[in-house]
Amino acid sequence: MDRPATPLLHPGDAVRVRALKWGGAPHWQFDGLWLGDDEHGSWVGFPVGTRFVRPGNEFTATWHSVSLFPHAGWAAGFNSGHPRGLGTYVDLATTPEWRADATGATVSYVDLDLDVVEREGVPAFIEDEDEFAEHAADFGYPADLIRRVRSDAERVLGAVRNREPPFDGATAARWLARLAGLAARAARDPAG
Repeated sequence: MDRPATPLLHPGDAVRVRALKWGGAPHWQFDGLWLGDDEHGSWVGFPVGTRFVRPGNEFTATWHSVSLFPHAGWAAGFNSGHPRGLGTYVDLATTPEWRADATGATVSYVDLDLDVVEREGVPAFIEDEDEFAEHAADFGYPADLIRRVRSDAERVLGAVRNREPPFDGATAARWLARLAGLAARAARDPAG
């Protein structure tokens, strides 16, 4: 399978992340730093102080996190030092799409409700089954999309539980280290 093109970016370049809900309604929006690509997909980092916003909710992160935007129907977040012990959080979604224009790079996807969640001391599980069923009926998710999302959720859950890359801990740790280096460099030299 051919990989979709990501814009030509350099470590530390700004990336806008825009998650939508079915039908184009806005969901989470936040800005991060390009970290790079590997065999799993494209990685973006979110240092302490990143502001996450969605209609009716927002927060500013007090921890570092990185997200993987693979060439598949999901987007994964990996946290370091999350205050509630959240380690891995995978949004089942449409395949993330990249675009670049004069204002920079953006990755966007449609969040399709189901999530695979792993917290400290709790085995990974699939969350929001009720929301997925409700939205599938209310918004008319196509039957093939419903099958694909459920299949992807089970496959990702198995990979998280079995510690398969990129859910092996070491893969995300490498990208979190790269983010920490960029953040430290930015703190030493705020002018860039």
